[in-house]
Amino acid sequence: MAYKKLSIKISVSVMAFVLTMPLSGIGQSKKKTAKAETERPQYKNLFKEAGYSQDEIDKKLAKAYFDIFEGPNKVYFKEGDDLGYVSDVKNKDARTEGMSYGMMVAVQLDKKDVFDRLWRWSVKYMQHQDGPREGYFAWSVNPVTKKQNSAGSASDGELYYITSLLFASNKWGNNTGIDYYKEARRILDAMWKKDGTGNVHNIINIEHKQISFVPEGGGYNWTDPSYHVPAFFEIWALYAKDGHEQFYKECAEVSRNFLHKACHPVTGLNSDYTEFSGEPHPTPWMPAGFRYDSWRVPMNVAMDYTWYGKDKKWQEGYAKRFQNFLRSKGLDKFEDQFNLDGSTPDFILQAGPVKKLRHSIGLVATSAAASLVNPDKESLDFVHALWNAKLEPYEDGYFDPYYDGLMYLFSLMHLSGKYQIIVPEVK
Repeated sequence: MAYKKLSIKISVSVMAFVLTMPLSGIGQSKKKTAKAETERPQYKNLFKEAGYSQDEIDKKLAKAYFDIFEGPNKVYFKEGDDLGYVSDVKNKDARTEGMSYGMMVAVQLDKKDVFDRLWRWSVKYMQHQDGPREGYFAWSVNPVTKKQNSAGSASDGELYYITSLLFASNKWGNNTGIDYYKEARRILDAMWKKDGTGNVHNIINIEHKQISFVPEGGGYNWTDPSYHVPAFFEIWALYAKDGHEQFYKECAEVSRNFLHKACHPVTGLNSDYTEFSGEPHPTPWMPAGFRYDSWRVPMNVAMDYTWYGKDKKWQEGYAKRFQNFLRSKGLDKFEDQFNLDGSTPDFILQAGPVKKLRHSIGLVATSAAASLVNPDKESLDFVHALWNAKLEPYEDGYFDPYYDGLMYLFSLMHLSGKYQIIVPEVK
């Protein structure tokens, strides 16, 4: 759940209401394993194709990681000997979004200590150990008092937790202090036990085979397009081994088809929230529109295109439409919120204390990730724009190293070929 979406002041009760190709598994024949090996995706280094040297690219990525996780404006904080958290520093909370994103960054970049600290903090202060929400996570926690600002879950948090844990199991094994696979299965097994008791459900709407906005109350009956990461469902089908493999594969296909309907046929823009049909879903706090959550959609499409390539024709057309629209607004000045037809919205969603349209580095970053999908050579302009962007305060003093920063880092990882399917280590 993006930090700009809901104020921490929203009560728990309101939240509860609205609230390349990997190996297939152990025991394969050598022939099948060899075939799977040859089918792994080729991760493009689009920065290199755009003319930057590998040394420059490595330094760019290392600096972004340093700035976000270690530098003076970091959003990651160690706590004690073995804990740590990622904070949305403007809103002064830790969110399952940022915690699970931090874990995904850590497993991709081989930062095991960071991963383990984030996971232990999540379990200790966010994960429900009993009751109807058992196994799920409170989406927002005060990192100072450790009080849960909202006990309810945001479904994308669980989505990223599970996937990053499965990757950690593949990368580091399960005998180094944390049984990552067991922890992933605990969330999944708890998810499948949710039957509506206490108004808590599976994070996936079972009828529609789509991820819910929140797995409880009315929020179970609509969705957020930026939560649709079909590549992650493919990973669950391969590595969760919980007996729901076919269902996850179907969810991946449903998500791909859903995005066809959710994205505007001319601009490529989608609403932050939608019905399962793809139609916009206005809420009491916000009319429909392309805002902060929506920035993630082009990045998610690029991931699915690179990892699985099962919907290439539509995805390429989408990337062209989306980038062409932004280019029409000025490559160096397009703003960060729109009506779906591309017009300027009357309602401007506040970001922390600031209510203003701006040329946000987060959207600069994710729109550049779409260049992995867009076959047009001029799309490299977006890659250059991201390369030249600075993760630093704007002229008016506004600065967001959390959401802008994480979108920036994720997009650098994608464009440099450093965001990959993590397969089990071959013994």
